[in-house]
Amino acid sequence: MARLPVTHANCPRCGGRLARDNDSGRCAPCQAAERDRLSAPPMVPASFWEHEPVRRALAERHLGRAIRAYRCHPYHGRAALPQTVVAGWLGITQAQLSRVENGPPIMHMDRLTHWAKVLRIPLAHLWFALPGKTHHAGDNAVDVTPLSNQQSSGPDEGRRALLAGIAAVAAGAGLVGGVGFVEPRRIGAADVARLNAVLELYRSVDYECGGGLLYQEVTRFAESVYRMLDWSHPAGLTPRLVAAVAASRQLAGWTALDAVQHHDAQRHFVAGERAALTAGDAPLAAMIRYSQAKQLQHLRHNRDALATLQLAHAQLGSHATPAIKALLWGAEAASVAALGDHRSAVTTLGKASDQFERINSEREPGWLGFYDRGELFAQYGRVYRDRAREDRRHAPEAVRWVQDAIAAFGPANVRSTVLNEAGLCSALFLADEPERALAVGTRVVEQARTMSSKRVIDRVVNLRRDLGRHRGLPQVAEFERRLTTHASRAR
Repeated sequence: MARLPVTHANCPRCGGRLARDNDSGRCAPCQAAERDRLSAPPMVPASFWEHEPVRRALAERHLGRAIRAYRCHPYHGRAALPQTVVAGWLGITQAQLSRVENGPPIMHMDRLTHWAKVLRIPLAHLWFALPGKTHHAGDNAVDVTPLSNQQSSGPDEGRRALLAGIAAVAAGAGLVGGVGFVEPRRIGAADVARLNAVLELYRSVDYECGGGLLYQEVTRFAESVYRMLDWSHPAGLTPRLVAAVAASRQLAGWTALDAVQHHDAQRHFVAGERAALTAGDAPLAAMIRYSQAKQLQHLRHNRDALATLQLAHAQLGSHATPAIKALLWGAEAASVAALGDHRSAVTTLGKASDQFERINSEREPGWLGFYDRGELFAQYGRVYRDRAREDRRHAPEAVRWVQDAIAAFGPANVRSTVLNEAGLCSALFLADEPERALAVGTRVVEQARTMSSKRVIDRVVNLRRDLGRHRGLPQVAEFERRLTTHASRAR
């Protein structure tokens, strides 16, 4: 058999000549120099960032694609860096990194800045500023300075800048003015499309970091949209415009709930439900009832929440889709479990799972995009935590379900991840694993400080509910004191 010709090559890292039998693509000294790459990213030369796939991904403002190009860079040798390694650097799971690389661009400023710092991406290649750094990337740079002269630091600085950008888009489209009012004019289908696009931008911020910071901004936007019903428009456009009113009211109510402004939340939900029914949008009306039920669950009015969810089921009729059914069944199971009927709760979860497996995302409303396997698993976690409070033999199942939920959430869904890490802390206390519970709980307390969701803070404070059996441990007693301090500050 003829032998393949042997070719010489150079090491892409140092330029040195590779041995004839070298099949790794890296010379021995360079391999030895990076044996610690499992713990931290390597120091790379400036030319690394000029590699075409990396440069193009950064120019397109898609950090996920840039990370993939980083992993596959020739600098690392013939084999790309494994996703598991890079995910470890970034503090996420391999599955989450896969979604980051292949999904839509990440907009969450905290993640963007943290990952850029971890990978040491030069400022000149970024489209956003890093904390404490001055950005000079040219005309395409995004200004992330605070909105006013008041002091602003931490993650809220980036979020306020993002909200300012969304508000500027809305104002530029003639949808809202500087003080929430614009002169009435005739509007058309393109205006309604812009309303929904702005609403999606707000929804994406809520999805990532919580609605507390959004609350007043979205309320102002929703009320502006409501006034547009009096503007001149074609008669055939009315149902779409009314549906936009309903959707904006739903999000306004949801962000008010996240800010623990319950009166305003209920006001928006009632107005949104009425608008959705007027527009003939039964799925959206069901979504608003689901939101009302979540508020009632937060207030521990589970009988009322159950009645609200059952009404949503009854009025959906032929408009029910698998995702909406799964969403409602999952929430219903949580209320049933809280009321003590654990057998029925597990049966209802089974119905939710059956519907989830039938979901075809192309046939579901766009606003249901948030509902994924993580949300379903989170409901399992809630049900099994309630079971464990009566029978601790179910605690390991609660731990497993919540861990599965956290692993299934995308990296952009920070709020749901923190909420479920609080649930994991509770489950671990119920499972008599106080050391693991404290490790998770300490992390959750720190994460809650960066969130704009008061609902998250409430959930963290409620961790006191499940640590009772372990109060005799000094570390647990200290942790409870910290939670009590949080509770007093939250009032």
